[in-house]
Amino acid sequence: MLYRRTEAKAFARSYLRGVWAAAPTPFLDNLALDEPGLRRNLRHWIGALEVDGLFIAGKQGEFFSMSVAERRRCFEIAVEESMAAEKTLGRRGRTILSCSDQNLDMVVDLARHAQAIGADFIVVHAPLLHFGKDLDATVYEYYRYVAEQVDIGIAMWSHPDSGYLMSPALCARIAREVPNIVAIKYSVPRDMYVELTHLAGNDLIVSTASEEEWLDNITELNWQVYLCSIPPLIYQTPTDRRIQQYTRLAMAGRHAEARAIRDSLQPIRDALKRCRPPGTPQAYQKYWLELLGQVGGPVRRPLLNLTDAERATVYRAFTSTGLVPQSGAAEPAPPPSAD
Repeated sequence: MLYRRTEAKAFARSYLRGVWAAAPTPFLDNLALDEPGLRRNLRHWIGALEVDGLFIAGKQGEFFSMSVAERRRCFEIAVEESMAAEKTLGRRGRTILSCSDQNLDMVVDLARHAQAIGADFIVVHAPLLHFGKDLDATVYEYYRYVAEQVDIGIAMWSHPDSGYLMSPALCARIAREVPNIVAIKYSVPRDMYVELTHLAGNDLIVSTASEEEWLDNITELNWQVYLCSIPPLIYQTPTDRRIQQYTRLAMAGRHAEARAIRDSLQPIRDALKRCRPPGTPQAYQKYWLELLGQVGGPVRRPLLNLTDAERATVYRAFTSTGLVPQSGAAEPAPPPSAD
């Protein structure tokens, strides 16, 4: 273990920093876990894109369609590649492993495994509570219990998918009273995460998934980490790391320069919004990764893969940004003949 429970907050203040990204999980055509593809992506993200940390096997990574054994294997591969990067590159790509599950025993089992293999942090999303009302005591006890089973630093995650949002007061209380609750991915309206930032102080590192709001959250709220979604992996290339650039400039106080670079990414943001098909965001993001030369692959049910028409729409949106499809990237099928 990298640190004790009582040292978790200090460790997070030192190492839960910079630009983190939510990692997709590549599958083969037969829907088996693509272990070589995952390793190739991890090496690209850590080495070529220089992301500071990776969120493994979360919603972006389709954890809900994976077996426990597959989730554990993804954890192991991510930590192995993180440690290997420290030897080959002289810096470690940090890891936060998603242990979220509706079964509490499974959450604890995954958390213990993450700790045992040397992960930096874990994330546990707020539980889905059916017929829930006046939930604060239940959610508090949920996080207290999970945290008591391990030493590793835990990031909470509150989002609408749970059926409710944790209040800023509840989040601050949990962070204040539980020593290894270190951060939160707070997928809520901005006024809520601003309130929590002021309430929690040094007890909790607050972040949210919106890359578009990230610069303002550095300059106005003094945030230290983008935690996180997929933009660092699909906006950037080895020769064009503008999210990293504007983040470093903003954190150095060079706000005007940072804003100019942030704003220059708008064509990519707009293109991704324009080509998103209904109901299957992971599928079009995986295809976009393939166009960038990374490993994507199909999605698993219940998600839907792209139709030929949807692939063509994504391809046109990609090329409209000035990005160039990499050699070997799959192009969309031609439209059927009118004859």
